[in-house]
Amino acid sequence: MRVSRSLSDMPGVTVAMVAMATDLNVSILRELGFTIPETDPGDLLIAVRASDTEAAVEEADRQLTTFQRADPAPEHQPPLTTRSAARTPADLVLVSTPGEHAFAEALDAVEAGLPVMIFSDGVPVWQERLLKERALQQAGDVLVMGPDCGTAVIGGVGLGFANVLRPGPVGVVAASGTGAQQVTSLLDWAGTGVSHVLGVGGRDLSAEVGGLSALRALRMLDDDPATELIVLISKPPSPEVARAVEESVGRMRTPVVRAMLQEGAPDLTEATEQVLRALGRPVPEWPSWPSWPGGRPPAKAIKGVYAGGTLSAEAAMVAGSGDIVDYGDDAYTRGRAHPMIDPVLRVEALAHTQDTDVVLMDVVLGHGADPDPAASLAHAVARAPATVVIALIGTEGDPQDLHRQAAAFREAGAAVFTSNAQAARHARSLL
Repeated sequence: MRVSRSLSDMPGVTVAMVAMATDLNVSILRELGFTIPETDPGDLLIAVRASDTEAAVEEADRQLTTFQRADPAPEHQPPLTTRSAARTPADLVLVSTPGEHAFAEALDAVEAGLPVMIFSDGVPVWQERLLKERALQQAGDVLVMGPDCGTAVIGGVGLGFANVLRPGPVGVVAASGTGAQQVTSLLDWAGTGVSHVLGVGGRDLSAEVGGLSALRALRMLDDDPATELIVLISKPPSPEVARAVEESVGRMRTPVVRAMLQEGAPDLTEATEQVLRALGRPVPEWPSWPSWPGGRPPAKAIKGVYAGGTLSAEAAMVAGSGDIVDYGDDAYTRGRAHPMIDPVLRVEALAHTQDTDVVLMDVVLGHGADPDPAASLAHAVARAPATVVIALIGTEGDPQDLHRQAAAFREAGAAVFTSNAQAARHARSLL
């Protein structure tokens, strides 16, 4: 993706894409008018349209084949396998490989007695269950976070997609990465910090997995002296897992606020407000930046252009209607970067909207995300025929500078909210 962006910035280059030859990427290039030879998903595609194609391809080759090592000393070379890494003084293992290879690496970590965060998706559910059962058999607190765990914060250190959060009394167990980012960023706006954010993977509370990691994470936070209140964030669990969770919560000394995305339940912003009230802290007005008055025709439909799965589900629940697409779903990320990093698919979606549409979208800040999302998305927002409403998820400590991002999107014509639920209500009000 960095090579694609670098090539796009070259004089005379109108189209540049360097990506794996997945069905989605091949389809995109064909729609752009490229003739694609027979490929395998493991192949690398370099597609360039430029006044000097040869120079652009040479630059792509140079960037792809040049490897810079910050410290070439042999003693500083990273371990080549998880098994060898586990023999170093490590406290946690992070696995980010193609899904078909994640199980073996994670199993090495578990059998070495180390907690593991599995960023990878595409891991079969039976492998997830087996990993978590093996973790329970180990001595100590061996927690399996994931698969498809995008966010964790351990003792103030963010892993994966993580916002810069102040330390504080709230512990989070999350079967949702962007759900955790929404709740914790709002808490940060309210001056309240977190102890730990333990992601467990979106399937953990299903009947197939049995909530094994969520139950262990709840017990770990209950034993943590820095945690005064716990938030459990998830889509509705299976009935048997819900019963197990309630039984576990009933034995805990630490109060638990449940943020379950289902009809009739509080949305993530309302759940955050419950946390603040339980702690005896005031609930602030959540920051927002209204759009400039415009003369657009009456809106007829909501279209969601989302990067976060839980945020898209919440938007659909709150807005009550519309075509909400989660571009962070596995169907869109196979062989390409997540839309929190790579904006290409969402830029294209914005271009194909109508002037009677309201586009509802998220922009998630923090470490791991696009270092300047407004640089790539604000121009697309300004050119979009539709009215655009943005949920800007982040904190004032994030490296992207939240206020600068909000100003750029507002200047592009969007209404900006720090609460996804409030953004969805605003979008609904425009119909």
